[in-house]
Amino acid sequence: MAQIVDASTKFDAEEDIYTKDGTVDYKNNPANKKVTGTWKACPFILGNECCERLAYYGMSANLLLYFKNNLNQHSATASKNLSNWSGTCYVTPLFGAFLADAFLGRYWTIAIFSIIYVMGMSLLTIAAAVPGLKPTCVSKEDCHATGLDIALTYMALYLVALGTGGIKPCVSSYGADQFDDADEVEKEHKSSFFNWFYFSINIGALIASSLLVWIQDNVGWGWGFGIPAVAMALAVALFFSGTRRYRNQKPGGSPLTRICQVIVASWRKRRVHVPDDKSLLYETTDGKSVIKGSRKLDHTKDFRSLDKAAVELQSDHMKGSANPWRLCTVTQVEELKSIIKLLPIWATGIIFSAVYSQMSNLFVLQVYDRLIIPLARKYTGRKSGLTQLQRMGTGLVISIFAMLAAGILEVVRLGIVKRNNYYDLEHMPMSIFWQVPQYFLIGAAEVFTFVGQLEFFYDQAPDSMRSLCSALSLTTVALGNYLSSLLVTIVMAISTKGGKPGWIPDNLNHGQLQNFFWLLSILSVLNLGVYLLVAKWYTYKRSVGTLR
Repeated sequence: MAQIVDASTKFDAEEDIYTKDGTVDYKNNPANKKVTGTWKACPFILGNECCERLAYYGMSANLLLYFKNNLNQHSATASKNLSNWSGTCYVTPLFGAFLADAFLGRYWTIAIFSIIYVMGMSLLTIAAAVPGLKPTCVSKEDCHATGLDIALTYMALYLVALGTGGIKPCVSSYGADQFDDADEVEKEHKSSFFNWFYFSINIGALIASSLLVWIQDNVGWGWGFGIPAVAMALAVALFFSGTRRYRNQKPGGSPLTRICQVIVASWRKRRVHVPDDKSLLYETTDGKSVIKGSRKLDHTKDFRSLDKAAVELQSDHMKGSANPWRLCTVTQVEELKSIIKLLPIWATGIIFSAVYSQMSNLFVLQVYDRLIIPLARKYTGRKSGLTQLQRMGTGLVISIFAMLAAGILEVVRLGIVKRNNYYDLEHMPMSIFWQVPQYFLIGAAEVFTFVGQLEFFYDQAPDSMRSLCSALSLTTVALGNYLSSLLVTIVMAISTKGGKPGWIPDNLNHGQLQNFFWLLSILSVLNLGVYLLVAKWYTYKRSVGTLR
C-alpha cells in the first residue's frame, strides 16, 4: 500500500509509521523521507505519463480516418463525432479531479481510472481486429460496419474518455506532490519536474504521431490500436511499480461543499462588519487546518466581503461546535479566494489554445531547462529563473510572433501563386522548411505557457483542490478548440458573402488565409493586454510556514 503523508504537516507528522491511517512519520523517523518522493519516485510517474500520452495520441491522431474509412461515415459526421469525443476527454477531468480531491486521493484515482483506460483500449483493439466484430473491408477505403461494430467502437472510446478523466488532472499534481514545499532544495526541483513532465508528454506524442500513424496506414488498425493498448498497460505497470516510493496527500472532502459553505455564510452575514484585525477572524488554534490534507493559508485582503464568513458570532455555534454553514475558517475562505483569483489567468489561456497547433519541439524544452532558466536566474536572482506568471506571459508574447510569422509566410506564398499562376496547382513548389520559424515560435510559446500553467495551477491551488485546479487548466484546451471552430465559422460566413471563396476555401490558393492569422494576432495582443492587467493585480498564495 502507498504511504500517506498528511500535507497539513508534510514532514512533521506525529503518528508512527504504518499506523492505521497510513501516515509516515518524518519527524521521528527522518530516514523515511530519504526513501520516498523526489526524483526517486518521479521516473515511475514520468514513464507512466509518456506511455499514456503515446497510447492516447497513437489512438486519436488517426481516428478521423478510421471513422471515415472503416466505419463508413461522411466527413462532416466523422468530424463531429471526433470533436464530441475529444471534448468529452477534456470534460471528464473535472469529474476525476473532484473524486481525487474529495474522496479517493490522487494515487487511487490514477490507479482506478488507468485500469478503466486499459479496458477501453483493449476493447477498441478487439473491435478493430477480431473477425466478426471488426468492420468488413473490400479495400482500405471501402468498408462496411454493422451496428455492433459501431457500438463497440464508441463504448471503447468513451471508456478511454472516462479513464483519461481520472489521469489527466492528477498525474502532474501527483508528481509535484513528491517534492516538499517546506524543503528549499526539493521546492527548487519541483519546477524542473514540470519541464520534464511536459517533455515526457511530447516524447509520447512524437512516437504516436509518426510511428503509430504509419503502422495504422500501412499495417492495419489491429496493430495500430493494439500497440497503444500495450503502451497503456505498460503505463499502469510502471505506475504500480513505484507505489512504495510515493508520497500521498490525503483527500480533504468535497471542495464544492466548502465553497458553498463560504458563500452561504458570507451572505448570511452580509451586514456584519469585518474587523481590521485579521487575528479576530475565526481559525483553528493548533498548527493543522481543519481541512484534512491541507495546510493553513494566510489571510489576504482580497474579496473582503467573503471574510464575513469567518467573523465569529454567538449564533454560529450549535451545541458547542461551529455550524459550518454559518462560520468558516480563514483557510476555507482563502480557498475560495484562491479559486476566484485563478479564473482570470485561466481565461487568458483560452485564446492561446485557439492559436496553438499541436507539435513536438522537443529541443526547445532542452534549451529551456539548460539555457533559458540559468540565464533568467542570473539576471532576476530567482532560483526558478522566472516566476510562473512571467513564464506564461513570455509564452503569450511569443505566440503573437508565431501568428505574424505564419501570416507573413502566407503572403509570400500567395505572391508566388500570383506571379506564376499556380492557382490550380495541387502541390506548391515551396520547401516545407519555410514553416520552420512559425513552428519553432509556437513550440517555444507552448513550452513557456503550458509548462508555466502546469506549475501555476498546482502551486496556487489550495492543497485540497489541486487536482480540480489542474482539470480547470485543461479545459482551456477544449474551450480554445471550440473558440477556433467558432472563429472559422464566423469568418467563413462573412467572407463568403457575394459568392466570394472566403478566407479559408478548400483551395487555399484562392483564399486569404493570412487574414485569419492577422485576426488571431490581434486577438492575441488583446489577450496579452488583459493578461498583463490580471497578472499585475494577482497576489501569490502563501501557505502558513512554507517557503516563498
